[in-house]
Amino acid sequence: MRADWNKRAREDAHYYVAFGRRDQDDREFLATAADAIRDLEGELKRLPKGVPVSSRRALEIGCGPGRLMRFMSQHFGEIHGVDVSDEMIAHAALRLDDIPHAHAHHTNGSDLAIFPSGHFDFVYSLFVFQHIPDPEVVFSYLRETVRVLKPGGFARLQINGLPKSARPYTTWEGVGISSDEIRVFTQDHGVRLLSLTGVDTQYMWTTWQKPLPCRIRQVVNAFSQEQAVPSSGRLAAATLQIENLPEECDLNSLEGFIDGVRGRNSYIGPRVWGLAQFNVFLPPGVRKGLVPVRVEWNGRQLCPEAVVRVIPPGPLAPRLTKLSDGVNLLSQRIESGWITATVEDVDSIGDFAATIDGVPVVRMEPHMTDPLALRYEVNFHLPAGVGPGGRVLEIRLGKVMLARMGIEVVG
Repeated sequence: MRADWNKRAREDAHYYVAFGRRDQDDREFLATAADAIRDLEGELKRLPKGVPVSSRRALEIGCGPGRLMRFMSQHFGEIHGVDVSDEMIAHAALRLDDIPHAHAHHTNGSDLAIFPSGHFDFVYSLFVFQHIPDPEVVFSYLRETVRVLKPGGFARLQINGLPKSARPYTTWEGVGISSDEIRVFTQDHGVRLLSLTGVDTQYMWTTWQKPLPCRIRQVVNAFSQEQAVPSSGRLAAATLQIENLPEECDLNSLEGFIDGVRGRNSYIGPRVWGLAQFNVFLPPGVRKGLVPVRVEWNGRQLCPEAVVRVIPPGPLAPRLTKLSDGVNLLSQRIESGWITATVEDVDSIGDFAATIDGVPVVRMEPHMTDPLALRYEVNFHLPAGVGPGGRVLEIRLGKVMLARMGIEVVG
């Protein structure tokens, strides 16, 4: 590649870069960049607002004689270009001589090893990958693009999307890369695929974003915010405080696993100071102690695992939480002859019993309303002979007195 492009640079660099007529002067050559610059500047709208231009860095892969870099330099405090051809880099150095923050580098033509990871806000490439004959070199550059992008940074890349050919590829007619290969690559490398146009053409364009790093900052009890979660019962729910949770996550795509077993997701909260709350009820039978917590998004692990301290549940505390007329649920007076009692934190309602003025209740209709809270609702009829007036109601669960209280019967 280096030999071929050095030869082309010596012959007519402007022609081989811009595909215009031969022997273009400098003004005509730079004018051929207008459409590409409009496209790239449109992508710059994706960059975070409020970040000063002086703090942004950009990289052009295959910068040639610096045609695009000259225009793009106004949007960045530092811009770099790389090219396999040292002859092209010599042209670029002259073209960019009056722009101190623009730097052109001669490289090996297969990677971006001269740059550290997470260095650039924006990486772009135009009319370069379509001339590379080896797919492994193309994918090496794509992997390197992901590496050198900052978390949250963007890439705008033009790739030869033509169907693969049986004839040998050259440094002019490079290898085709299909849109399906780009989809698989971005999925495998955890990159957001934001644009894929010109599919099955020589001028396929794609835009990517490298996501911000996601991590579980803390796991606490969803109800008490304590650093321990009971293994069962109505308090057996964990809150995972997740940093940089993707906005696309919802309860259909986000899953929480406790000790490798899927829990029941229940809530994703608003983002506050970069943290979002994700609540997961623990699966039945989870072991006690420090156990791993994993989050998956669309079947893929989203961030590094964390741990949660699982403790034995506390003893049940059966209690009456509500009493009303069985028909008019807003009335505390008994108007219909039926009473509705709600009790919770009970593992069985079989030994529920009630008396009114010492007369046992016979007709009862119990049913569970919330298995997590161990909540039951019991409807029962006034015993025969209980008329209007003030009465004493007693409710027991086995030997435990849940309530002894006065009620008013009317009608």
